[in-house]
Amino acid sequence: MKEKPQKRTKKGIGGWLFLAIVLLIYGVTALFDSGLTLKAMTSFIQLLDKVLPVLLIVFVLIFIVNLLLEPARVKKYLGSQSGIMGWLTAIVGGILSTGPIYPWYALLKDLREKGMKTSLAAVFLYSRAVKLPLLPLLVHYFGVIYTLVLVFYLIAFSVISGLVMERIQSVHSEAD
Repeated sequence: MKEKPQKRTKKGIGGWLFLAIVLLIYGVTALFDSGLTLKAMTSFIQLLDKVLPVLLIVFVLIFIVNLLLEPARVKKYLGSQSGIMGWLTAIVGGILSTGPIYPWYALLKDLREKGMKTSLAAVFLYSRAVKLPLLPLLVHYFGVIYTLVLVFYLIAFSVISGLVMERIQSVHSEAD
């Protein structure tokens, strides 16, 4: 299979432009309804309070990945030759990951650039549906059998989703 050359993205002013537009909207809103602006800012700060710790953890993990994991090691454990251990690593990693999903995209992108299979990224993302802190509550309300069956199905469908992604990628790469 031929490796595609990495596309270089051109860094532009899009992010800064978006920030300027949002600040402008906040400014205009403040002129007409300062109470609404204060409420929006309070909501933003509360959201930031929830997201910042997870974002910090993800950035630390990205730093560690860049420091310790060279592409050869990522390919060994999460690449095309990783086998069952790669699938298990993606499942366990997905289950153990916490917080909002969007900070994890950066880490997965970094791992993909180092050689992680797309199917394992899909497995990681789908396995996040198993929430360890909520399992005792799930057992309390629905029972052990229901919880075990649900967790089994979530993990099984994460693997199915990974296999589907692998098939889609192989069909797509054959077409190129």
